[in-house]
Amino acid sequence: MAYNIGLLGLGTVGAGTVDILLNPEGRHPLLGDLNLYRVGVRDLNKPRAVKLPDELLTTDLEAIVSDEAVDIVVELIGGLEPARSLILQAIAHGKHVVTANKAVISRYGDEIYDAANAAGVYVMLEAAVGGGIPVINPLKQALGVNRIQSVIGIINGTTNYILSRMQQEGSDFGEVLVDAQSLGYAEADPTADVDGWDAADKIAILAALAFGGRVKREEVHCEGIRSISAADISYAQKLGFRIKLLAIARRDPSPDAIDHLQIRVHPTLVPLSHPLASINGVFNAILVEGDPIGPVMFYGQGAGAGPTASAVTSDIINIAAILKTETEPIPHPLLSCTHQHYCTLTRVEELESRFYIRLIAKDRPKVIGHLGMIFGEHGVSLESVVQIGFREDLAEIVIVTHETREGNFREALAEVEDLEEIDTVPSVIRVL
Repeated sequence: MAYNIGLLGLGTVGAGTVDILLNPEGRHPLLGDLNLYRVGVRDLNKPRAVKLPDELLTTDLEAIVSDEAVDIVVELIGGLEPARSLILQAIAHGKHVVTANKAVISRYGDEIYDAANAAGVYVMLEAAVGGGIPVINPLKQALGVNRIQSVIGIINGTTNYILSRMQQEGSDFGEVLVDAQSLGYAEADPTADVDGWDAADKIAILAALAFGGRVKREEVHCEGIRSISAADISYAQKLGFRIKLLAIARRDPSPDAIDHLQIRVHPTLVPLSHPLASINGVFNAILVEGDPIGPVMFYGQGAGAGPTASAVTSDIINIAAILKTETEPIPHPLLSCTHQHYCTLTRVEELESRFYIRLIAKDRPKVIGHLGMIFGEHGVSLESVVQIGFREDLAEIVIVTHETREGNFREALAEVEDLEEIDTVPSVIRVL
């Protein structure tokens, strides 16, 4: 029996998916049961990397999701609307859905999952996080018997490419960003990537799967990499660290915080000995720690036509396999998203972390003493204080703290910034 695929979007990933569907030789035999039935595009006359018969193409995307002949709708148009509405319409018409849209899932996942569960259909999203890296289904299935303690990852290739180039060349953020845009590694509007929004969408999805509860995307603390300078990259290297944009989800260790999670995205000083420190370029890596399995790392290309299309098509054949073996499909407990309750996210002020601070101070006696006194009064212990060098009558000072409550640290930092001797505080970065 063949299953008809309605594809929404024929961009980079859509074209890669079509290439797999139309060239099944040497791949899983279930691909032979998939029929590319209709493809929705915005412009019929646009030149495309893949050539399809004219009768397959349409600009009426709603007609695809409501067509009785379509079994599986594959949404690859991106953005929030009309993607959200089309997904919901497909579900309402009894279609299974495969999507690579992390923005829609992280923001409207509750609505989509509830509708899918009520309709008895699947929504599969392996391609929404990590491109071709298989991490969604392992969290649902192979790792499902573990009590997951943490999910920490480099899950945005654009920012990792920029930080890697800054590390290798000693360049500043702005010039590397311009080059990344010219090479196609960064969008013309890079906001979602460099401000951490894309990574926040993805960690919200991963956390919900890993910890078995819904996550409100708007509660995920998010910082980007715009403020990272070549000086910070250099000092981090001297101190034994690399700077990476990390997405972090952990169980709150407090015994009174059952079902509380710590979820955040921010630049982080990662020790050179840590496995994530060596992940460079556009590559992604996700480190999962659970009980009893211990640490497991998923690594690979986090974007691109081939990797993402691979994940999309694997979701399609998973659905096809279930349709082939079940006469009346009921959402498979290991493939569907059935959790109902919301996790409580710990406020960022309550989190504990180490911090790196780079500040510019006037070259006067007792400045370092004043800094130590202020941090000490707020319960912040300093691991190291190094005066790096001078610029005219200004001294550059780098401080690394011991682990401390973020709220205490921020109060101390505000007092430090008000000191007459302090010129500026260019950088504050957490330390893993």
